[in-house]
Amino acid sequence: MTASNPARDEPPVHLDSTAQLMNSISSQAAGRLRLVSPGARRRPAPPALVLVGHGSRDPRALETVRALMDRVRALRPGLAVHLGHIELNEPLLPDTLAALGGTPAVLVPLLLSRGYHVKRDIPEMAAEAPSPARVAAPLGPHPLLVRTLHDRLVEAGWPADPDDSTRRASAVVLAAAGSRDPDSATDTRRTARLLAGRLGVPVIPAYASAATPTVDTAVRALAARGRHRVAVASYFTAPGRFATQCADRAPWLASAPLGDHPSMAHLILDRYDQARTPAAAQPASA
Repeated sequence: MTASNPARDEPPVHLDSTAQLMNSISSQAAGRLRLVSPGARRRPAPPALVLVGHGSRDPRALETVRALMDRVRALRPGLAVHLGHIELNEPLLPDTLAALGGTPAVLVPLLLSRGYHVKRDIPEMAAEAPSPARVAAPLGPHPLLVRTLHDRLVEAGWPADPDDSTRRASAVVLAAAGSRDPDSATDTRRTARLLAGRLGVPVIPAYASAATPTVDTAVRALAARGRHRVAVASYFTAPGRFATQCADRAPWLASAPLGDHPSMAHLILDRYDQARTPAAAQPASA
């Protein structure tokens, strides 16, 4: 009887089949990796948002701007939000842009109309930045500003639903900083018309400096027309010397500056989003 050979009795090992299986698994894995393109792995971060404040010696101004920044960050988590000033406060805008290094940015002026700062100062600083920087339009005119102005007036005592008799006796002076640039006055007049439409009473723009009429002159003109309940609407982003001077001239009531009203945060993001489209942005050079 011939002894069996264990090696011969074992079933053959199909090395070819095993190799084919491994190759198939490797091919499937490679195919899945090819489906994930390099661009789909991580979207580029959006440009940083840089709020551009004018600057003020009044400490309440910086506190207000920082509170407004907090509102913007809460509305859009993950967006890098920074602050730079034209003058008087730190950080100054050139320092903020330098600290961003190579990060692109959109500069949103906390200014309410066109003027020298919007047309010259800010674009020149943006042009000298180490990374691409677009300049958004100023905040005004815009319906969200009118909503804020209305709410601030109501907070100060303006009747939320005045009757016809109250309307006939009432009016508003829209008190702004003022500028020698005619486009600034055009923008402020447009805001005044929008506010008048919302309130149903006359609204006259007036200025703290560099333009006419003054708040006193506007109040007298309205009184001559039989408007003896005159409110001053503070058309300033934050508290400061001009805002205080204008409020002191109010014969009836004066509203607080626009400040960190929720609509202001929404407006800032609206300007930011518009400026991300090249056609909507202001040029970054003079």
